[in-house]
Amino acid sequence: MSASEENKKNGALSKIRICDFSGQLAGAGATRMMAAFGAEVIRIEDRLTLGGWDIFRGNGPYVDERRGHNLGGMFNNHNVEKLGITLNTKFARGKEILRELISISDVVTENFSAGVLERWGFPYEVMKAIKPDIIYVSNCGFGHKGPYSHFKSWGPVVQAVSGLTFQSGLPDMPPAGWGYSYMDHTGGYFMSIAILMALYHRNKTGEGQYVDMSCTDAALTLNGPVLLDYTVNGRPSRREGQPNSNRSHYPPMAPHGIYRSKGDDQWIAISARYDHDWQAMSKLIGGEAISGNGRFATLEGRMGNQDEMDEIIEKWTSVRKPYEAMDALQKVGVPAAVVQHPEDRADHDENTLEWNTFPEVNHAEIGRVRVEGIPMKFSKTPPVVEKAGNLLGQDNDYVYKELLQMDEDDLQALHDQGVI
Repeated sequence: MSASEENKKNGALSKIRICDFSGQLAGAGATRMMAAFGAEVIRIEDRLTLGGWDIFRGNGPYVDERRGHNLGGMFNNHNVEKLGITLNTKFARGKEILRELISISDVVTENFSAGVLERWGFPYEVMKAIKPDIIYVSNCGFGHKGPYSHFKSWGPVVQAVSGLTFQSGLPDMPPAGWGYSYMDHTGGYFMSIAILMALYHRNKTGEGQYVDMSCTDAALTLNGPVLLDYTVNGRPSRREGQPNSNRSHYPPMAPHGIYRSKGDDQWIAISARYDHDWQAMSKLIGGEAISGNGRFATLEGRMGNQDEMDEIIEKWTSVRKPYEAMDALQKVGVPAAVVQHPEDRADHDENTLEWNTFPEVNHAEIGRVRVEGIPMKFSKTPPVVEKAGNLLGQDNDYVYKELLQMDEDDLQALHDQGVI
């Protein structure tokens, strides 16, 4: 028995079945977590109703020049350990099959824009009538309630509306934004928590429930210190000298930033937590400009003269390779770390290898590739990432024949009619 099969039998969530419509990242990331801990996640794709397969099927990165709906690296990464089937719910028979799938599932998950399943004829009330203890978790941009509920969204839009884009950047410069759709990841984490909490409640009471989630409000929670500063002190996030993405003010430390090191695009992070950190650092760096400067003797003085202080520090770091500077600072007790490039962590970092942060899976068409692992270690029920993302309709036979008890003639008829 493979590790994946063993996990489906004895994993922490091995008795849970999820009827999963969630795609792309915000939803797929949540059910990916469930699948790694043994849940049987049945990923349903419906090209005609939704206007296309999961968009990540056609998105890279790619391993070579080949293209196609089974070759997208992002889909493979976000759908490891899941089953995959096709189902056209525009057909009456497709809707009947969906009812059957809901009847044998514990959870229904999706991250469509608000109202999609309702338009298909499957609001929570209908699901509950099919299976009284069903859990339905919907994760959309703005939730199903409130004046924004009819809007659709995308990761960078969520970041902007939540206020995160506005507070990123450098003084007197336009907001820089966060680049990639990090809020999709946050939404996925919140969604996985929601699924687990609803399952816990059902295990205690026997009751299912409907969970309505707003990805934008999940992102809003990341504004914590900025919102607190405004609420308590009346200070807006963008004001003279703010924001400065290279300095953190919570808690106040100085120096507390990123400094250029010797080499092409090499940097080091340094944090002086207390005055004795600063004293050790200034002794190491040496020179009258820093060790003899009374304005830097206290935290208040350093906070008020950071530009001058940072310029002096960078003169020292910029002529030293990043690991050389890091080792020297750590040796005198000052927190410091090299700003590693992603490829450094993926290929060369000993801790990454020890944690198996990027396990390999053998994809039927892509080949053997690395995917994201699960950054948690469980002594009794460890997560498993072994099975690659599913090919389109890869598990139709298992789901329709074994779970729904269809025979070969039924399955062929569904193919001929375009239902699957």
